[in-house]
Amino acid sequence: MSIPIIIVLIVVALIVIYCIVAYNTLTKLKNRVKTNWAQIDVVLKRRADLIPNLVETVKGYASHEKETLENAIKARNTYVTANSPQDQLAASGELNQALSRLMMLGEAYPDLKANTNFMELQKELTATEDKITYARQFYNDSVNKYTNQTEVFPSVLIAKIFGFGTFDYFEVQETDKEVPKVKF
Repeated sequence: MSIPIIIVLIVVALIVIYCIVAYNTLTKLKNRVKTNWAQIDVVLKRRADLIPNLVETVKGYASHEKETLENAIKARNTYVTANSPQDQLAASGELNQALSRLMMLGEAYPDLKANTNFMELQKELTATEDKITYARQFYNDSVNKYTNQTEVFPSVLIAKIFGFGTFDYFEVQETDKEVPKVKF
């Protein structure tokens, strides 16, 4: 075998090896993004499951705050029925606002604020919100790594050839940045 043929075979072998490594790396990063989204979904579902208990506890003390309670349940139901990550992101924002208003009712009703069930649910929701924050951070970090890998040369070529798509970051919606308004 001649030296030019050997060199061509080595170059082709290196290109094939690189393609395999790049494809596997992209696949692992894509799967990490999906796993991290699933973790967000788990803690958001946990939060949604806590809301009916919190609403029932508040109902006994603040029965005339019907609109706030109904909005919390409506936001929870919207989240539970969301089908896509984008819909879940939007519903999560609504849920954040409804929860903020609901938790502010505790400040307005001293008896409610002292209620053991309310305090325990508030503590659980606070812990869950912390978990959601960390899960969002991990998700966004994994999206960032995946996006970087799919956009840098030469792995961008492999990403395009094999159809590796994009993922959206979990971003705070403008409505989530507003301070909730509660009227008593």
